[in-house]
Amino acid sequence: MGFTNFFKRKSSKEIAKDRLKILLISDRVNCSPEMMEMIKTDIAKVISKYMKIDAQSMEIQITKTGTKGMGKTPALYANIPILDLNKL
Repeated sequence: MGFTNFFKRKSSKEIAKDRLKILLISDRVNCSPEMMEMIKTDIAKVISKYMKIDAQSMEIQITKTGTKGMGKTPALYANIPILDLNKL
């Protein structure tokens, strides 16, 4: 991704595709879309105490990853755009 693409708004097609991915992933790890939204809201609330973020563009997902000796375990990944590192 180039620097100019960083500020580019997503099209409605891209947003719908991302939402479908989140829905499919959450279904695979038995986490409802409502629970995903609650997790996203809580993460945004905590991070916002320390820096200014773009909560609307924030993306979270749960995937399954391999861990030594434990098989596949769920992992939470978050992409949180930071607008300002200084506390509000």
